[in-house]
Amino acid sequence: MSIDHTLTPLALSLFSAVTVALANFAVKRGGDVLTTRMVLAVSMALTVAPIAPFVPAPPRDLWDNLAIAVMVHWIYQFAMIKALHRGDLSLVFPVMRGLAPTLTAALAFLVLNEALAPVSIAGLLIASLALIVFALPSAATLDAARLDRIALFWAGATAVGVALYSVIDASVARAMPSPFTFVVWLFLFDWIGVTAAAVYARRGRLMESIRPQLKNGVLGGIAGAFSYGAAIIAFTLTETAFVTALRETSVLFAALLGWAFLREGFGPRRIAAATVLAAGLAMMQLGQ
Repeated sequence: MSIDHTLTPLALSLFSAVTVALANFAVKRGGDVLTTRMVLAVSMALTVAPIAPFVPAPPRDLWDNLAIAVMVHWIYQFAMIKALHRGDLSLVFPVMRGLAPTLTAALAFLVLNEALAPVSIAGLLIASLALIVFALPSAATLDAARLDRIALFWAGATAVGVALYSVIDASVARAMPSPFTFVVWLFLFDWIGVTAAAVYARRGRLMESIRPQLKNGVLGGIAGAFSYGAAIIAFTLTETAFVTALRETSVLFAALLGWAFLREGFGPRRIAAATVLAAGLAMMQLGQ
């Protein structure tokens, strides 16, 4: 793989960070996380559908790899929906996205032979410690604290999903004739899993559930399509861990959105932890 050390992958990854925070904010703001996520996924598919005839088709020998990538995205979405349903955006989102660089770096080393510099490893350790501080339950009652722990479990499972799809998607996208081929065909199949889950869970009242979530879902879908499209292109230009670490600066944007619009807490402890988290991620970037 030819590594691009220009500003292009940096700009793509930061753009992806802002838009993925907006997409997740839209899902959480919708209230019904499952239905909003379904609308978001369908919107992403509709966003890329007009492009499908103009990109190279996936080679026959890569269809199995594409199918694996799609299924990993389905598992990730299930965990993410559970996390967003259980906990505050500013609590679960940092864990979901902030643990992902460490896990992605380990998987990328094992699967893609992408090694990290010592500065990057130090940055990952600092970021992980900051995440623990940031995500410590602050609930006043035992029941609420238990709810926080459940949310954190699903957030951790989501982080594993992020690492898995980052490495798998990077590998498959690099093998495709064009990164746009992977983006388009991933989104064309990605909606099926979450839609099947929503149809089953909301049976008999699906249309009634969709109406109040339509606006947030569509806006989130457009943001999500641009976000992951930018990330996939960046994956083909530079190291996977570099892209993931930059993209996960979205934790700051998401926490601020949760504080500003959802009335979620963002006290001194989280401000300090978020600052340290950003410093750790920046160290990882500098080591690339």
